[in-house]
Formats: sequence, C-alpha cells, structure tokens
Amino acid sequence: MRTLLSLAHCHGAVLGTSWQLVLATLQHLVWILGLKPGTGGALKPGRAVEGPSTVLTTAVMTDLPVISNILSKLFESSQYLDDVSLHHLINALCSLSLEAMDMAYGNNKEPSLFAVAKLLETGLVNMHRIEILWRPLTGHLLEKVCQHPNSRMREWGAEALTSLIKAGLTFNHDPSLSQNQRLQLLLLNPLKELSNISHPDIRLKQLECVLQILQSQGDSLGPGWPLVLGVMGAIRSDQGESLIRTAFQCLQLVVTDFLPTMPCTCLQIVVDVAGSFGLHNQELNISLTSIGLLWNISDYFFQRGEIIEKELNKEESVLQKQAEEKGVTLNRPFHPAPPFDCLWLCLYAKLGELCVDPRPAVRKSAGQTLFSTIGAHGTLLQHSTWHTVIWKVLFHLLERVRESSTTADKEKIESGGGNILIHHSRDTAEKQWAETWVLTLAGVARIFNTRRYLLQSLGDFSEAWDVLLDHIQSAALSKNNEVSLAALKSFQEILQIVSPVRETEKPDTPPAINVPVPVLIGSVTATGLGRSFMRTDSIGERIGKYSATEPPLITDEIEDLDLWWAAWNSWFRIGSESTKPPLSFDKMTFIPSQPFLTALIQIFPALYQHIKTGFSMDDLQKLGVILHGAISVPISSDASPFILPSYTEAVLTSLQEAVLTALDVLQKAICVGSENMQVMYPAIFDQLLAFVEFSCKPPQYGQLETKHIANAKYNQIQLFAPAEWVALNYVPFAERSLEVVVDLYQKTACHKAVVNERVLQNIIKTLRMPLSLKYACPSESTWKLAVSSLLKVLSIGLPVARQHASSGKFDSMWPELANTFENFLFTKSSPPDNLSIQEFQRNESIDVEVVQLISTEILPYANFIPKEFVGQIMTMLNKGSIHSQSSSFTEAEIDIRMREEFSKMCFETLLQFSFSNKVTTPQEGYISRMALSVLLKRSQDVLYRYIEDERLSGKCPLPRQQVTEIIFVLKAVSTLIDSLKKTQPENVDDNTWAQVIALYPTLVECITCSSSEVCSALKEALVPFKDFMHPPVSKVQNGES
Repeated sequence: MRTLLSLAHCHGAVLGTSWQLVLATLQHLVWILGLKPGTGGALKPGRAVEGPSTVLTTAVMTDLPVISNILSKLFESSQYLDDVSLHHLINALCSLSLEAMDMAYGNNKEPSLFAVAKLLETGLVNMHRIEILWRPLTGHLLEKVCQHPNSRMREWGAEALTSLIKAGLTFNHDPSLSQNQRLQLLLLNPLKELSNISHPDIRLKQLECVLQILQSQGDSLGPGWPLVLGVMGAIRSDQGESLIRTAFQCLQLVVTDFLPTMPCTCLQIVVDVAGSFGLHNQELNISLTSIGLLWNISDYFFQRGEIIEKELNKEESVLQKQAEEKGVTLNRPFHPAPPFDCLWLCLYAKLGELCVDPRPAVRKSAGQTLFSTIGAHGTLLQHSTWHTVIWKVLFHLLERVRESSTTADKEKIESGGGNILIHHSRDTAEKQWAETWVLTLAGVARIFNTRRYLLQSLGDFSEAWDVLLDHIQSAALSKNNEVSLAALKSFQEILQIVSPVRETEKPDTPPAINVPVPVLIGSVTATGLGRSFMRTDSIGERIGKYSATEPPLITDEIEDLDLWWAAWNSWFRIGSESTKPPLSFDKMTFIPSQPFLTALIQIFPALYQHIKTGFSMDDLQKLGVILHGAISVPISSDASPFILPSYTEAVLTSLQEAVLTALDVLQKAICVGSENMQVMYPAIFDQLLAFVEFSCKPPQYGQLETKHIANAKYNQIQLFAPAEWVALNYVPFAERSLEVVVDLYQKTACHKAVVNERVLQNIIKTLRMPLSLKYACPSESTWKLAVSSLLKVLSIGLPVARQHASSGKFDSMWPELANTFENFLFTKSSPPDNLSIQEFQRNESIDVEVVQLISTEILPYANFIPKEFVGQIMTMLNKGSIHSQSSSFTEAEIDIRMREEFSKMCFETLLQFSFSNKVTTPQEGYISRMALSVLLKRSQDVLYRYIEDERLSGKCPLPRQQVTEIIFVLKAVSTLIDSLKKTQPENVDDNTWAQVIALYPTLVECITCSSSEVCSALKEALVPFKDFMHPPVSKVQNGES
C-alpha cells in the first residue's frame, strides 16, 4: 500500500492512462479502511463498518490518519504535474466516478465518493491553472454527478461544484478577476447551469452558494451579475417554499446592498427577478414584499437617475454600433424608447403583471405601488415615452382587469374553517376583482388628471381620451355598485372638478409597502390613497429639474371642445343606460343605487361649463330624460332607513338636490347666454313642471312595484321584506321644484319663448292637479303652496296675457284657468275629520285670496279677456255667493264652516264687477243683468220656500241647514242693497231696482218666524229698505200742485 502511494506520488507524471488502475486500487483501499470524504475532499476515518470483509486490526486503525494524510498529499502533488498528466488524472477520476455511479443505481448501499472527493481536492490545489481543468471537471459534476438519482452522490456532486466555484472566485488570480472577466464568467457559468437540474437539494446548494458569494464577493461580481441574478430568477413556484425563501433572501440582499455596485445594464434583470417573485404563489408575504422591493428599486432609479441614464446611453451606443456592424436591428424591450425610459417601462410592466395576479392582496398592493411610482417618478420620463406608458402599460392593464372582473366567479368563497374571516364585501372573486377594477381605474384617471398637459402634447391624446372614457363607461354600467360609483368618481377626476396643482407642490402617493426613506414631505388627501408620501432629500432637490417641462401652474381648462363633447356623450350613455328601467324584474335585477345616481347628476354642472356654447335643445332633452329617469329610480328597502328622511322632515335627498342644482346651473347659464340659448326656457319649465306633478302622482320605474312613503301620511318608516323597493318621498322635491318654477317665471314671463310656448298655461295646467285634489293631496302643504304659487304667477302673467290678447297665444290659457279656479274653490274632496275650526278658517282665507285676485287682476280688465272666460267666472262667483257649505259638518259647526267670508267675497266681487264701472259693451251689460237677475231670483225662491216650510212645520223647528241658508240669504240681501247704494246710479237699470223692491213683501212675510237668529238677520235685511221709502213726488202743473 505504501509502495503504491509512493509510486503514484513520485511517478505520477508518467503514469498516463495507468492512473485508472492506481486510482481504482486506492478507491478499494479507502473502502476497506472506511475513509470518508470531508471538507475540501480530504479523506478522514469514518465510522467502522462491521462485516466479514472489513475486519481491521488495531494497528491498522492507528495508521488511518497517516494513510489519509498520504492520500491527500498525493493529490496535492498534482499541482506539480504537467498539463497533460493532470488531464490523465482528471480523466481517470471521472472514469472512476462513472463506475461508482453505475454501481449506485438501484443500490441501497452508500456509494463510493472517492472519485468525487478527489476531483474536488485536485481542483482546489490546481486553482492557479483552473482554466485547463475547469470544463472537464465541472462538466462531469454537472452532467453526471449532480443529476444522479442517489441523494448522497448528488449532494457531494453539488458540494464539490459549489466549493470549486467559491474557491475560484476568492483565489488571487493573475491577472485578477476584475481584469479577467472571461475567467469570472467561466467560473460562474456552472452555477447558472445548476438551474437546469430539478432536484430540490441541488437547487438549495446552488442558492446557498449564491448567498455566500453575495456576502463575500458581492462588491466585485461586475459582469457576473446577470448569471447570479439569473440563478435567483430561475426558481419556480412549484419548487417548494424553502427554495423560494432562500432565493428571495438573496434578492433582498441584492436590492438592499448591491444596486449601486452592479452595472446599470443589470438593473432591468433585477426588476424582472423581483417581479417574478411577486408572481410566486407559494408564500403571500414574499409576493407582497417583492412589490415593496420594486418600489425601493424605483426609488433608487429616481435618486441616481442621471448616473444610470448616462451609463445606459453609453452602453446603448456600443450595442447600436455592434448591431449596425452585423447588419441587424437592435432588439430590446420597448425600443425605440431611450434606455433609461425602457428601464422604467420594464418596472411598470412588471407591476402591471402583478396587478392581475389571482390573489387580491397582491393585486391591491401592486396597483397602489404602480400608480404611486408613476405619480412620484413619472417626471423622469421623456414626453414621447408617455405614449408607451398610456397604451402599453395603463390601457393594457385596464383591459385585462376589466376582462377578469366581468368573468370572475360569483360563488361565495369559504374561509376554509380557519381563523381568517372574509368580510361580506369581499367574499366572492367577483367582489375582490371589483376592488381591483376600482383601484386601477382611479389610478389611471388620476394620471390623466395630473399629467394632462403633458399627455395633450402627444399626438393621439384624443384617442387615448376616448379609450379612457370607454373604460369609465364600462365600469359605470357594470352591475357592481362599488365599481359603478368609483367609475363616476374617476369621471369627475378627469373632468378636473378638483383642479390640480403644480407638480412641485403636489405630493404623490407612496408605495404600499417597505419605503425605507426617512423624510416626510406631505400627505395625500382626497385624490390619493390616503397615505403619507415619504421621500429622501435628494429626490426633493431633483424634482424641479425633471418637472421643468410641465406648465408652471395647471389652472387652464382643456380647450379642445371635441374632448368635452366626447365626455358629454359618454355621460349621456352612462345616464341613459343606467336609468332605463329593465323590461322585467326579479330578485337578481340590478337597480342603480342612490349614491351612484347622485354622483352621475353631480358631474353635469362641471361638464356643462365646457360645452355650454354648443349645448342645444336636443342636448337639453337628453338631459331631461336622464334627470327624470334618475329621480324615478326607487331604493332598496334595506337602504331606505339611511336615505329616506323621517316623516317629520320635509328635506330633499342628495339626488334630488343634485337634480335641482343641475337645472339651476342650466337656467343661470341661459339667463346670461345668447338669444339662441334663451329659447330653452320653455324646456326648463317643462322639466320642472314634470317634477311638480310628482307631488300627487309619483313617477313609476318601469313595471316595478314600489311602496310609497309620503310625508305626514305614515307615522314611521315601515320595515319591508328584503325583495321590496321603496319609492322616495317626492313631496319636498316637487314643492321645491314649484318654488323654482315661480322664481324663474317671475324673471322670464315677458320673454318671447315663454310667451310663444304657452308656459303660463302649462304652469296653470300642472297646478290644477294639486288644487283639484286639495284635501286629498298626499301632503297638505302641497295644495297650499300651489295656491300661493298660482297667485304669484298670475300676478305676473295676467298682465302679459292681456298685453298679447290680440295675438291669440293665450286663448287656450283662459279656459284652463277657469277650470282650475272652479276645481279649487269647489273641490270635491272633503276636509279631514280632525281639521280644527281655526285651520278651516285659515283655509277659507286662502279661498278669499283667490277671489280677491279675480276681483283685482281679472274682472277690472274684462274688455281684454275672452267673454266665455268672463262668463265662467261670473257663474263661479254666483255659485260661491249663494251656497258654499259642506254637508259633512255637524250642526254645531255650520255657522262657522259655511265659508261665509268666502261667499260674501264672491257676492261683493260679483256686484263690484257688475256695477262699479260703466258698461262699455252690450255683452258686459248682459252679463251684469243676468248675474243680478239670477242672484235675486234665487234669493226670492229661498225666502218663499222658508216661509212655506215654516208654516207647515208648526212648532217643530226646521232643519239647521235650512235655517242657516235663510240666514245667509237675508245677509246677502243686506249686502246687495249696500252694494247697490255704492254703485253709480247710471249702472243700475230699472229692472234690477224692481227686482230688489219686489223682495220687500217677501221679507215682511218672514216676520212671523220663530227663530231668533232668522229674526236678527231679517232685521238687518229690512233696515236698508228705508232708503227706498220717501214721499211720493208731487206733480206740478201750471204752477199748481
């Protein structure tokens, strides 16, 4: 044994192929002695193996260290062999290793590791000429040993290979590795080749080697970085959590410590690797942390932008020159964007991939980080690069998110029996994707807002604007309340409802995770994601330079009308589709929420400011359709307690306020606008009057059955079954609309369009409904407001109507007004039983006001008013002057509830109209005579009937109603005579006086009545007749009496 070792040691240079025999013998010796490989490939005594062929004496056991030492020296002496002899040695060891591997197949016994250990030992001692033996040595270890099925064999193969790589990198080569990049790549290449082996134990050894290299040689890797980063990025999700954790540990070390030391050309690889870890689904925390690393990388790009840009441009020039020499085109991602911009685009693209990850938490974090990164660092990009950002990053992302959201599963996600509970708003994949859609759309809209001037400088901004509007429209019309409402908020964002500020003053939103920078320079409010924005001082100093291309102040508005009209068209499509009632209803029918509709209508005023110059009547009609549709949508019974005001509150909902605000903005713009705009006044009135009708006739939403909650009709909001819908209380809204109508009419009554389109007639026609219903209105306040509104409108409108009497434009208004008066003053509805006497008297005073209006605004101008209308008014006054008593009153109330004041006012008005002025036309004289004749004849009939009934009743009292009627007639006679006295004598014809005097005998016959009340009234009626009693006029003829 000693002789063999001595032979090999002394004559190794001439053994040649005989090394095979020598090594085979030594391998057998090692096996007999039980020597095991240790660190560096040296053999050491192992645990004794018992067996018939391995009985070692005590003397031999004591010589084992010596033998082991001699064996090591044998292979250490290989450094003195010439290159050819060394190759013979390597080949013999490889051959011996192959034999050992063949024997290890299907054999449970521990394989012989002698050849592998000595390959390692030989390589370590020949590191000064490693290039000579590197390829055969590492090739055998890679292709054979490391892929062997026996785990012990694989383990030692990987150990040998990684030890050789680490030793090669730390060896003091001449020239050094920093000057000999080819050798460095040669040493690192086997490390990368290990990635092709699927055995987890091999990959773990590989990653542990990478970690050790980073810790010891990270600062000097230089061109070896792509190989090292490639090892980290080669880990797949299916290779186990342990491997992923180790690889990610390496990546964290790289991002934390080595970004400044690696070539800038490797930064894109770092981005790709970090992004790949975000896509791993084995460990959520790793994915989230990798997104944080991407933010840290972007922050590094921003801080060292000038250095990176310069180095990348230099490298680009070299590559471009090489490509031109070869006659090929330079091929890299996002070409022809500048290299530094390409780096950013790769980062954005990776974050965009993570934004559509199957896991909601990853999507949310990636989305926040993407938009924060673009917001914080987008100023570094060239203007032309923004085209790529918009079309290939943002719109591509929006399309993928929209597609995933619309196809997401609606089945409820179970928590799996663990301790993690899922909130009901996120318990389906559809709801989780909805959150992503919201975040993405809001982020894109915010970029369009904050970078609007920059984007407008691009050639295809209008196309981008249309695509964004299309995405907003799709989201707004989705069947998810969260998405649809967020879409409208994004709509508001791009319409610049909130004006942006200077780039240098506006802090951008920070990343979701891991922002290791110390300086806080501001916080984000409504448009951000609600987190403070952290920045380093160096970033703040450099913002000015990179934002110099932005306007100093962003306060102007987009002047391109095409953009605004595109926004209007999108708004109209959203409004018309969302407010259109479905053809059929079931439990799954989607009905838009009140917050959505409110946000929709609130967009209009801001949008209108940009399109008002071209806003036409057709557009106004479109707006009216949407306003009417939105206000008609009911609310879910589940939400009604939170939206409906209590029964004691006459307040508007937010939606109703928004609708009236939209019309208010419109009418104010029309008021100061051109004559062409002012023709829209009638359409505004029509829309408002349609809302006024809701007080008595609430709108119907398609065929959907709803419960109505009317103010003062219910003592509380009832609890409905979940499937039911509740109509809003439209009374306050209708009343507010009526107030707006009155105010607007007072301003525009004389306007040509208002006169031509018969607005006054439409107002009267609309008010006729609540005035006719009177006590039957859902709310008492409605008919009272209608009366006061009618009086105000008529006080303004009647002079206008008289002014245009000859034009015929008001001819159809007069019958409408007469019928309205008739239906209100003689309503068919009965007062409620609980109406107090004081309230009844107040209501009567309202009736009196109406008659006073007739007295002051209509009858004095009878010659300008159609005679048919005057006739109807006369008939109405006649009717009111005789009998205005409700049959529902008790006898105790009749005295007060006969509307005596109203009747008196009717009577006096009738007389005033008949006698206060000279009759100017035959028609007026006829009406006067007819009215008085009817009055006196009716009084005569009532008196006769009373006298007859009094005589027949004997001592029994007459019905209270008849007694009250005779009392009223007697008072009317008294009033008639008083009125005749005040009238010009020439206005009263002889026939009238004859009829009045003819009443006297009838009145005298009533003296026998038994009722003291009748007697009192009779006394008052007889007293005025004294003025008719005077001595007969004596006739004087020829001076004689």
